[in-house]
Amino acid sequence: MQSERIYAEELTKHFDDFVAVMGVSFQVLAGEVLVLLGPNGAGKTTTVRMLTSILTPTSGRARVAGYDVVAQADQVRASVGVLTEQHGLYNRMNATEYLRFFGQLYGLHPRICQERITRLLEQFGLSFAGKKRLGEYSKGMRQKLALVRAMLHDPPVLLLDEPTSTMDPESARMVRDTIRGLRSAERAIILCTHNLAEAEELADQIAIIRQGQIILQGDVSTLKFTLLGPPEYEALLAKPFNGWQANLPDGVELSATGENWLRFQMTRPQQQNPVVLRRLLEHNLEVISFQEVPRSLEQVYIQAINRVDSSPPARAGQGEQNAG
Repeated sequence: MQSERIYAEELTKHFDDFVAVMGVSFQVLAGEVLVLLGPNGAGKTTTVRMLTSILTPTSGRARVAGYDVVAQADQVRASVGVLTEQHGLYNRMNATEYLRFFGQLYGLHPRICQERITRLLEQFGLSFAGKKRLGEYSKGMRQKLALVRAMLHDPPVLLLDEPTSTMDPESARMVRDTIRGLRSAERAIILCTHNLAEAEELADQIAIIRQGQIILQGDVSTLKFTLLGPPEYEALLAKPFNGWQANLPDGVELSATGENWLRFQMTRPQQQNPVVLRRLLEHNLEVISFQEVPRSLEQVYIQAINRVDSSPPARAGQGEQNAG
């Protein structure tokens, strides 16, 4: 049975008269990835900072790795690995010195610390630069080293803000593969990203934040059904179908047509697809392919943002700088 690693209930944060986060609630179980999506300034980074006990909530409560983010802040900080937009790398140190320093802060035994440093630098393709000063690192190398630092103490919770930004495609793929591998029975991950393809690939659940509030939450397939309707399937035919109409099963609608293709919207594809395909063949329509029409998370995201009332929630003053 999966255990709860991250729990937030009505989490709210005010900065004077500005409400950065308002009533955010969710939970992430061990082995799950929750992706937070939203425009800049929506409250994603502020939420993460509360979960890492960097910011104290104005109201609401949260637990991370079983610890209260207010009453047990030290235990929370020791239990999370955090990747933020501002890495705070010490440019005069080399990578090995830098990671050893953080290993000491985490209380790691020197031998275990060095073993992890060696393994992680190799995993992220940084072994060649272990003795190079961090001030000489490229943006992508700095991003990977910051991720190594977040993983150094093998935390049960990872909070990652734009982990693949500034990376070339090959490095970004390696990091996504790593995140997928970290989805273990013992680790929960919150990922903030603007890369919607990345979010769709990695997420067990999605939470879309706008103006400090979660406006939509669930797994990707459920969100697609909720906002875009039942899935569509397209039959590509060898010849024009000449206005063919069939007695379609309940729950199936002919949603669009072209000269040599038909699209069907279905509520129960597993049961309905074989029936539709059989009826096409019974009417001597030569089917080249029959497949689902792709629908992206980007479509869901845009629909969710656009359907929210354009007037903002009750809030005043200027936005928190880098509220994220």
